[in-house]
Amino acid sequence: MDFLRNSFIFLSILPFFPFLLVYLGGYYWRKNSRNRALLLAMDVTTLFLIFSVAALFNNTFHTRFGFYLILLFMLIAVGLIGGAQNRLKGRIDARKIAKVVWRMSFMLMSASYIIFTLIGIFKYIIQTGA
Repeated sequence: MDFLRNSFIFLSILPFFPFLLVYLGGYYWRKNSRNRALLLAMDVTTLFLIFSVAALFNNTFHTRFGFYLILLFMLIAVGLIGGAQNRLKGRIDARKIAKVVWRMSFMLMSASYIIFTLIGIFKYIIQTGA
């Protein structure tokens, strides 16, 4: 159990490491399917990015609300996209909504990871007086 926990923590600290592992594994496992390997890597990495960005947010703003804030934004996105889909098509495709929100979360979490990492580095430099 400790191995799984430590592995998850390591992969959350470096969320682009599992992206590369899944992408390369998916690409070599299924020859000539770059798009499918890329989408699978995005889907897997999103989970690690959510926990990593939540931890960086909590560290930056000295709070414990980061994970719940991310979930709140994801639920709002589900509601907005579901409402738009209902108005346009008259029905809701939950699978499509989940895919869109999950992949949109990958993009937003990737940008947030970079921003919060840079903020953390600058904050550390300023505090140490270097």
